[in-house]
Amino acid sequence: MVLGTSSGAGKSLMAAALCRVLRRRGETPLPFKGQNMSLNAWVDAGGGEMAYSQALQAWAAGLEPTVAMNPVLLKPQGDSTSEVIHLGRSVGVCRAEHYYRDWFRPGWAAIRQGLSELQARHPGGRLVLEGAGSPVEVNLQARDLTNLRLAQFLRARCLLVADIERGGVFAQIVGTLALLRPVERPLIRGILINRFRGRRELFDEGRSWLERHTGLPVLGVMPWLDELFPPEDSLDLLERKARKPDAELEIAVLRLPSISNFSDLDPLEAEPSVRLRWVRPGEALGSADAVVIPGSKQTLRDLEALRASGLGDDLRRYVSGGGHLFGLCGGLQMLGRRLLDPHGLEGCGGGVEHAGLGLLPLITHYGNNKATQQVCAPALWPPGSSLALEGFELHRGQSECEDPDQCQPIAELSGLGWWRADQNGTVVAGTYLHGVFDSGPWRRRWLNQLRRRRGLSPLGEQQPHHGQQREALLDRLAEAFETHVNLAPLLERE
Repeated sequence: MVLGTSSGAGKSLMAAALCRVLRRRGETPLPFKGQNMSLNAWVDAGGGEMAYSQALQAWAAGLEPTVAMNPVLLKPQGDSTSEVIHLGRSVGVCRAEHYYRDWFRPGWAAIRQGLSELQARHPGGRLVLEGAGSPVEVNLQARDLTNLRLAQFLRARCLLVADIERGGVFAQIVGTLALLRPVERPLIRGILINRFRGRRELFDEGRSWLERHTGLPVLGVMPWLDELFPPEDSLDLLERKARKPDAELEIAVLRLPSISNFSDLDPLEAEPSVRLRWVRPGEALGSADAVVIPGSKQTLRDLEALRASGLGDDLRRYVSGGGHLFGLCGGLQMLGRRLLDPHGLEGCGGGVEHAGLGLLPLITHYGNNKATQQVCAPALWPPGSSLALEGFELHRGQSECEDPDQCQPIAELSGLGWWRADQNGTVVAGTYLHGVFDSGPWRRRWLNQLRRRRGLSPLGEQQPHHGQQREALLDRLAEAFETHVNLAPLLERE
């Protein structure tokens, strides 16, 4: 089990690295996180929701992602409430103060069921568990679902990861160990220092000190890897530094207050000729080659945030000046004229009907049903030779075009998205499909529209799926992990 001294210590990527290393050694690693809180989601082949970080670990393990790997998913939606997902299906909404009272027992049952299903599918596999946040939140220890309760239940050998980049690494480790209960302390088999910059021998004295004072081996010092790994949490986006100063295209992405599925943008960020600039409400939109409105867990509230900050008016001016605007899922809904929420499912006051940005002639109705499915359909836009539009749907609300003369479908399968283009060069488009940029040929065709506007030569469309780049990234991560971490104390059979 990979535990961390805090959120953001690197648990998800270290678990992914461990999965890839085990796979290379001929084992069947089984990634598992009992409970995750995240708005970055994936939809498995059965239409179930799970955290994207466990999907990434599944790919590292050479397995198809399945909700059994993340049986409890909490999706924050403001006002101290979260949507509760058990084994891929929405089972309700809870308030933070009532969660452990109302959801502890059902959550533990879902975790037990997920474990049972995963191990039944892969007998002989080795579980690679990921903890959540810190394992020693003293106010939550008695009701812990996903850290040391699970480690004790499975008698897991635990690796404690601490992020030296954030500073205070000695206090992180010593403080965490000091707060463990006596029955939990023997579970910790070693320490991993993550994101170390510079020559490793500069940490030799610190390593020796930690081993003397904790009685635990420091199993490795992972270097800072200058790679663009997928962020697990939207807060990680704030730490991303501007890159590629010589990029030919700049794409502005709205950093919505309730942004979701931000991994949709990873393929664009991996394009050598593209620089992404994240724009929060209240910041200047600027003159980007394109603007992307990503997904949102709270579409109506994020729409109101755009309107209140003036960014909504900036978007309209950008479009009227010939801009290229693209909406993903909730971003698509915002582009429409009207959003109808008769049952208050979006949790936003102010009546049943809400005005959108009015940039596409769409009306969206919110109902109780949620669309969760993987999709592949022939693309109708951007125009050219036949391409597939692929990804997954994960949304409440169904949209329809009120005026077919003013917009056209983006794919042959109805309801996946729409687009319109004006004589002044304006393009407004959107789709419900998450992961749409993963397709190399479709992504390049979309980018080539922007390049033509700038008088740039087109890029080749014969590009592999982004999954191949992700595989290479996971291989490099695993190589660094094997080089710098002694796995023997974790992997020995008892």
